[in-house]
Amino acid sequence: MMARPLRPSSSLSRRRMLALTGAGALGASLAACGDNTGRGTSASDDAGAASGGGGRPTIAQWYHQYGEAGTQEAVERYAADYPDADVTVSWKPGDYDQSTAASLLTDAGPDVFEYGNGPTIDMIKGGQVADLTDLFGDTLDDFTPSLIERMSYDGMIWAVPQVLDMQVLVYRPSLLEQAGIEPPQQIPDLVAAARELSRGDVKGLFLGNDGGAGLLGGPMLWSAGLDYLDEDQVGFEAAGAAEALTVLRTLWTDESLLLGEAQDWFDATAFTSGRAAMQWTGLWTFPAISEALGDDFGAIPWPAMEGGAPSVPVGAYGSCVSTRAQDVEAAREFVRWLWIDQTDKQLDFATSYGFHVPSRASLVPEADVLTSGPAADAAAYVTEYGHAQTPLLWTPRCATAWNDMMSRVVRDGADAQAELEALVPIVEDELERVTA
Repeated sequence: MMARPLRPSSSLSRRRMLALTGAGALGASLAACGDNTGRGTSASDDAGAASGGGGRPTIAQWYHQYGEAGTQEAVERYAADYPDADVTVSWKPGDYDQSTAASLLTDAGPDVFEYGNGPTIDMIKGGQVADLTDLFGDTLDDFTPSLIERMSYDGMIWAVPQVLDMQVLVYRPSLLEQAGIEPPQQIPDLVAAARELSRGDVKGLFLGNDGGAGLLGGPMLWSAGLDYLDEDQVGFEAAGAAEALTVLRTLWTDESLLLGEAQDWFDATAFTSGRAAMQWTGLWTFPAISEALGDDFGAIPWPAMEGGAPSVPVGAYGSCVSTRAQDVEAAREFVRWLWIDQTDKQLDFATSYGFHVPSRASLVPEADVLTSGPAADAAAYVTEYGHAQTPLLWTPRCATAWNDMMSRVVRDGADAQAELEALVPIVEDELERVTA
């Protein structure tokens, strides 16, 4: 998520800020999608094209452009190691989500591709992606449950999670101790702590330059025991939703939020420089935080309100198979080999080129960087408090309308209850469309 979604800097580009959303409108030129596909000639051309002309299948695999050094070389190395097909890797800069979604409507797209939080509901309903359920076998329970649920529809699993990212609340123990404050476990405690820690040039909390409007809507709903959707119904109509969202407006008007930073929430500079005592950020910032602050930082989930629970958003790119693949079964077998069988490569991809969590629980203890301190705490939160960033049926139209609403509530002071009520018919219309 994790999309989406989800960077202006190399430290963020890997998982795209966990804002791993579905594809946008398919307005891009489809002709451009046929360039550099990684495939040879089409299946309708010379005999043997689908098998690379030598009796072996050929598989075109697409990735978005990661920022961490060594990532591209790693996935190319994995592909070269595959014994049963010739796999070509295409590294796709630019608007990966849109170009990939457009390419699936043509015969020039990938056989295997990654997509933020798995394929969109429109890809699934449109028959553009293959069912991968049977690939998991007896490993299914080893994968992060919230991600499997996010990549499932109609009793089938449509992607295999690669590695996951998460967002957490980091804090400076030394600053909290000086103020006589415990790490906040409840939302009222967080609001009070942010006020108390705002002293002089230091603000109590940094939630991003928009005051958390673009990030914290989901965690605020989860803190109240709610969600965007309740299966295929609106989930934010219940009592407590407006009160939860209004918390972010309270933080904004209290002037306890740090705003106007050169770098946004995805970078830890505001926190490591001492301008904020607490910050909402991603796991990928932990190496920079540790280098700057040593052991003077901790990590906790987003706190709970009465009736709810703490939470952390999680997201992952999922490996998918196009139904237009030249050999769908060969493509499925490659996905099984790489993202289910090759645990050494999965661990390498998660921890050698950045700071991420393996999508399989059994691999987390093998990740040395996740065995102690705040990183170990954060990894444990994935299972205990993890939520997929948004549900599968939460379409880009829903997300845009929600984000616009959140900005009006948090930054402009609009009435949260009225804004939520106005959003209901938009979401219901989308739910009717995608479930028809």
